[in-house]
Amino acid sequence: MSGAMIFVKKEFHISDVKTEVLAGILNLCALIGSLSAGRTSDYVGRRYTIVIASVLFFLGSVVMGYGPNYTILLLGRCIAGVGVGFALMIAPVYSAEVSSPSTRGFLSSLPEIGISTGILLGYLSNYVFAGLPLRFGWRIMLGLAAIPSVFLAIGILRMPESPRWLIMKGRLREGKEIMYKVSNSPEEAEFRLREVKRNLGMDENCDDDVVKISDSVKKQDEGVWKELLLKPTKSLQRILLAGIGIHFFEHATGIEAVILYSHRIFAKAGVHDHKHQILATCGVGLTKFSFIVLSTILIDRVGRRKLVLTSVSGMILALTGLGTFLFLAEQSGGKLIWTLVLSIITTYSYVAFFNVGLAPVTWVYTAEIFPLRYRGLGVGIGVAVNRLMNATVSMTFLSMMSAMTIAGVFFMFAGISVIALIFFYFFLPETKGKSLEEMEALFTKSKDSKNVRKEVEIGNH
Repeated sequence: MSGAMIFVKKEFHISDVKTEVLAGILNLCALIGSLSAGRTSDYVGRRYTIVIASVLFFLGSVVMGYGPNYTILLLGRCIAGVGVGFALMIAPVYSAEVSSPSTRGFLSSLPEIGISTGILLGYLSNYVFAGLPLRFGWRIMLGLAAIPSVFLAIGILRMPESPRWLIMKGRLREGKEIMYKVSNSPEEAEFRLREVKRNLGMDENCDDDVVKISDSVKKQDEGVWKELLLKPTKSLQRILLAGIGIHFFEHATGIEAVILYSHRIFAKAGVHDHKHQILATCGVGLTKFSFIVLSTILIDRVGRRKLVLTSVSGMILALTGLGTFLFLAEQSGGKLIWTLVLSIITTYSYVAFFNVGLAPVTWVYTAEIFPLRYRGLGVGIGVAVNRLMNATVSMTFLSMMSAMTIAGVFFMFAGISVIALIFFYFFLPETKGKSLEEMEALFTKSKDSKNVRKEVEIGNH
């Protein structure tokens, strides 16, 4: 949307406020999708929830590509936004539930690679179609997104359903067959099956094809909202705090300002030609993609906690540098070339540090820390907070830039990043190598939970 907004603003002659609304409406509507997706995925399954997201992507892209006026364009963004909410909630959950502990970080971060690839291709298409007549160029940029949504819907139907969801629904034989396919060994599959059954209150030795879910379990499922939000255990409180906190800080630290408004940042730094601005934004997309790929290699080796702490520390330095160089560029009236160069370098550095740690870990971490019964709802709440902060930044950045200068905005993001670093240091325990069923014990600070963790670690060996 970053490059397309240049031309949308030209054609419809919209104000900065309307530009902010157009940018942020997607994430406000994503709130609806993320809060609906948790319960939807528990009812229809993880795969069909992704299909629903694909249909919404397709419809939203078609409406935006048509876009005869600002109102219809907003409608298309909103439809696509609901799809974004569904997809952001379910993709990491599905990846976490089909993967083994040794590869869960890698597989759960693959959706983030897909997002980064899409952003990069979006930037490149902006550059390619920027030379077309005004009425066609931006519509093609936005309408092209309908094509991959079709392939996503077809592709996911060829994938297996989550074995954990199948077992939760009493379909043990199907769940067992898939668990064997997605595990590294029969022993690991059996161990994972026993853990899932125990976590759901089933007999670990039950080998029936189908198990009827008792009325008491169904009533417990209906009370998930109450248990998680109104009467959570101490461990669930810590899990919820960690899950909401990491989603809050992912966007409170300003990444959406760079992704959506990078052309404005480069203009403030001294790049005034529209095509050169779009070309510079391609560098943002390439940097994002490159460091997300690197993070998939590191996340299961280095661990989630170390990666996040390193990532946020680098973001603080980059944001401070970016604010400083943009301030100097504005003060000099764009005459100091070195401030232009360093502004671009620190922008890319910020994107690099963000995407090597905080970006992928946010989604991996929340998908793995919630117990199975609460996972759909818990991740949905996290994604809702994520989208709310995304919308807040995208819908206020231009106004904040006018009120406190662009340099002041990035100094503010640097300050928020310092708070994020402190939060992550105290509230995010390492989850690397832990099974999904072990997470609740990990967040329980008692001698009993330590004994549980030791027993599980012995079982893993």
